[in-house]
Amino acid sequence: MITRPKKTAKKPPVIAGWRELVHLPDLGIGPIIAKLDTGARTAALHAENLEIYQSDEGKRIRFDAFVDDAVSHAKQCDLPLAGKRRIKNTGGGVEERALVKTRLSLGGKIWTVEITLTDRAEMGVPMLLGRATMRRRLVVHPSKTFVLSADERAEQKTKGRKP
Repeated sequence: MITRPKKTAKKPPVIAGWRELVHLPDLGIGPIIAKLDTGARTAALHAENLEIYQSDEGKRIRFDAFVDDAVSHAKQCDLPLAGKRRIKNTGGGVEERALVKTRLSLGGKIWTVEITLTDRAEMGVPMLLGRATMRRRLVVHPSKTFVLSADERAEQKTKGRKP
């Protein structure tokens, strides 16, 4: 007799808005607004003053990133360089970007993500989450914002901060 494994109930997908507040806890960054973009493959973070250097542990990268959406306070971050990735930018051109791995926190969940570092100053939001970051974790509602971070967003508004 052949026995089949029991089917486990699938967890319903977590619905997220097309914009959410996220944290990068290993870097002390957040909350910052991230655009959840199903048209993009990888995540991208606004970073300035990138410097790749060699350490005893291998290649690392130093960069400045804004700590939160007030965009008045940047901090220097330092992570191992996970590699470089060729990315098609919003203008359709291909650029090579530094790639890092760090933890991301959204909606009470934390997971490790790959993030490319680039100048997003003209993009309206400091971070973009692509399909690879969201895969098997989130489903994006195209007409809602701050679904998973509504409480945090309301708290920001009461404090008078506009992200």
